[in-house]
Amino acid sequence: MTLLPDTALRNKASITTEKGRGRAHDILLAARGLLAQEGYAGLSMRRVAQAVGMSLSNVQHYYGSKEQLLEALLLYTMDDFQAKMDRIAVAMAGRPQVERFLTTVDMFLDEITDPVTHAIFFEIWALASRHPFASSLMGKMMGRERKAIYGLIRGLNPAIGDEDYMARAVLMVAQVEGLMLFRLDRQARPAQFEAVRASVRKVLLTLATVP
Repeated sequence: MTLLPDTALRNKASITTEKGRGRAHDILLAARGLLAQEGYAGLSMRRVAQAVGMSLSNVQHYYGSKEQLLEALLLYTMDDFQAKMDRIAVAMAGRPQVERFLTTVDMFLDEITDPVTHAIFFEIWALASRHPFASSLMGKMMGRERKAIYGLIRGLNPAIGDEDYMARAVLMVAQVEGLMLFRLDRQARPAQFEAVRASVRKVLLTLATVP
């Protein structure tokens, strides 16, 4: 089991043991499932406690309120996404830059078409319109994605300047995130998914390499 990154426990200084971090992780996984299935309205501390087989007071020991739980859950989602990008970078060290870029694009598409992740992202987008922390975190998440894409494409074509590459990274993130609206289902409609993947790869590769 992968334990929580420190940022997801930044307000939980008392959680220092491996057992404590493991329980906090279980709570967040239960909250993630409820948020994906029931939305923010269906997410409650009591239901999370029932899902993990803990008392309500025990859950509140880790996360004192629904808002704190949501904050930690959004941080966990963001850090988990970043960790996947980091693992690709490490695994493909020494490979051609364009291969690393396209592999990361594939990861983005896989992530946004995973049913739970897809539901979580939709809920976060909805929350961002009325929840200050969710809005701030979404901005940070998008900023991380833009920075990651910029690092992957910068220098692929020396004729494209750094400022232009940053603008292109913004467009790329917007295009990938926008695909969530199409509700692609790679299990039920694999042919459609592969056709969209090929098209997205082609468009993004053009943005990354053509002046």
